[in-house]
Amino acid sequence: MSTTVIGNIGSLVTNDPALGAGPLGLVENAAVVVEDDRIAWVGPAAKAPPADTAFDAQGRALIPGFVDSHSHLVFAGDRTAEFNARMSGRSYSAGGIRTTVAATRAASDAELEANLVRHLDEARRQGTTTFETKSGYGLTVADEARALRIAAAHTEEVTYLGAHIVSPDYAEDPAGYVGLVTGEMLAACAPYARWVDVFCEKGAFDGDQARAILTAGAAAGLIPRVHANQLSYGPGVQLAVELGAASADHCTHLTDADVDALAQAADTTVATLLPGAEFSTRAQWPDARRLLDAGATVALSTDCNPGSSYTSSMPFCIALAVRDMGMTPDEAVWSATAGGARALRRTDIGVLTPGARADLALLEAPSHVHLAYRPGVPLVSAVWQRGVRAA
Repeated sequence: MSTTVIGNIGSLVTNDPALGAGPLGLVENAAVVVEDDRIAWVGPAAKAPPADTAFDAQGRALIPGFVDSHSHLVFAGDRTAEFNARMSGRSYSAGGIRTTVAATRAASDAELEANLVRHLDEARRQGTTTFETKSGYGLTVADEARALRIAAAHTEEVTYLGAHIVSPDYAEDPAGYVGLVTGEMLAACAPYARWVDVFCEKGAFDGDQARAILTAGAAAGLIPRVHANQLSYGPGVQLAVELGAASADHCTHLTDADVDALAQAADTTVATLLPGAEFSTRAQWPDARRLLDAGATVALSTDCNPGSSYTSSMPFCIALAVRDMGMTPDEAVWSATAGGARALRRTDIGVLTPGARADLALLEAPSHVHLAYRPGVPLVSAVWQRGVRAA
């Protein structure tokens, strides 16, 4: 057993109102004691208990490590040409995923894992200490299973997304592909995954197909989450709430009934907003203010993927949410930490309270507000993951 005290913290975000001021539980002039991989003590620096080693935060802000609850990191290839064309006037559609499917199928296991690790290291340097990632770029039994196997070696938050789009191999037989996704592919993938997801969208899977996929996944022990209402109005949000999904992700096009449903299900289904996708496709921004004012629980995530949101930066997403989605800096930081934890149904991350996992990010700034105030500036100066200095 070893202990470390991080002292002289100018402003500490705990996300526990019982420990400090406001929803973020802010503690000024604070200290945190880490014991092995857990938080042992939080409070005023003047009252910090002794520890084996000490780290001087030099008056800087300390926050929980970011929880990125939606990413697509097991892939190969590059879609620069698609992005360049889209920025020149072509709109995004779900069909672009096929380009990455071809490249991913052609890649070796070692190539896929090396690419995953590269993106994880990139995200960690920017303060992300927990990430969820999905399959969805293989769309065969063998390729989906290997994607999840590779992902599971690096995170416990692994999602089966065989229902990303209808496989090109089944272009003329969507029902046959749904049968594969709910049958042989599910059986091969379930041992590696915690979650099941579906892209419920025009050009991908309709409401009936999505329900069949999610209920089959739930029967296999996986917890539902849904790509919902990204490109158009549709049944995704209502389906997520109906099935008790942990999250409805994107939530860009919402009716009043959708917002009401998410508000009523605030303790069960999180509205996960992914502003990197709107930034990279010049699409309509999700209205975070509308959701928050209604009482919905909101998370922020990167949606890091090679086609529609090729960013691993949670600070960038925070800045976008504040600038263009109606969130306050406090709300955005909470959503990128505790909100992401809610979307993963975790209580041990996204907070800095005794007993929580010691995942922390030190900012080169006196306050968490600088994450939105100074967009694009690399403000994360140190990261601890499970109590170990990781960046």
